[in-house]
Amino acid sequence: MKIACLQMNITFGDPEANYDRAANFLKKASDAGCELAVLPELWTTGYDLTRLDEIADKGAERAKSFLAHAAKMYGMHIVGGSVANDTGSGVKNTMIVVDKTGHVIHEYSKLHLFRLMNEEKYLIDGDSDGLFELAGEKMAGFICYDIRFPEWFRKQVLNGARILFVPAEWPLARLDHWRTLLIARAIENQAYVVACNRSGSDPDNQFAGHSIIVGPWGEVIAEAGESEEILIGDVDFKAIDEIRRRIPVFEDRRTAFY
Repeated sequence: MKIACLQMNITFGDPEANYDRAANFLKKASDAGCELAVLPELWTTGYDLTRLDEIADKGAERAKSFLAHAAKMYGMHIVGGSVANDTGSGVKNTMIVVDKTGHVIHEYSKLHLFRLMNEEKYLIDGDSDGLFELAGEKMAGFICYDIRFPEWFRKQVLNGARILFVPAEWPLARLDHWRTLLIARAIENQAYVVACNRSGSDPDNQFAGHSIIVGPWGEVIAEAGESEEILIGDVDFKAIDEIRRRIPVFEDRRTAFY
């Protein structure tokens, strides 16, 4: 499967500009022959959290319609990063997954809110998992800060996930953590990790870029720089089975002790 990470710069608090940019990136991913595209976290608004009462997407309906139209037009699955989703009882940071026929097949709202960027003041946390199926394979979605919780990843992998998607707005100051944690999540779970970060800056942060696709052996298949870029890499599901045969981590777990 040929996968594209759409490492966009996100215009702070300007959904119109960001929808236009996302549409352009999705077209380019399709033109490159990609079968699946991944957007970054909060790609419609950025971290303009204080204005969410004005700019959050009610029920994420606009984002769903936009992504469904693009997926159907290009015949391409889309892991739609995440958007500020006004649920009526609070705003969630919600990933939307759309298959290539334009059907919304899953939503996942960020489970772990990041206090260093004041998420807990403006967002409410999710309460369900990110597990879904595309092209006959089980996959799972996570969002940014989630990567610091290995038990959350392991739960999805034990339930069958073989590709782990991570949209993010990860700051440049912690780039080393980004790369190290993502590679660790791939190695310990013997699964692909496909992580799409944003580029650019907002009034408070410089973001790292460095979207990355990591194989189940921990090898970096493709990695972006700091600027806007479409990162493309190939995922081979047979490699997962091969590596799990070579080192049977899941068979050797001692769950009576942990």
